[in-house]
Amino acid sequence: MKLLRIFAAVFLFAGILAGCLALLLLVLLMVRFPPLLIAVVLACWIVNRLLKSSRGAPR
Repeated sequence: MKLLRIFAAVFLFAGILAGCLALLLLVLLMVRFPPLLIAVVLACWIVNRLLKSSRGAPR
């Protein structure tokens, strides 16, 4: 049981580390290529507008 917990902790740590690395690489790419930054900001804005409009709609 202890070995299973160790494996779970190692996989959890590796997953968090990979996620942080992916986020860091995305930020570096957005700084390096401004059109990517514009595309990400535009996508976030569109998702925000869609979520706001779906909250107001009756179900």
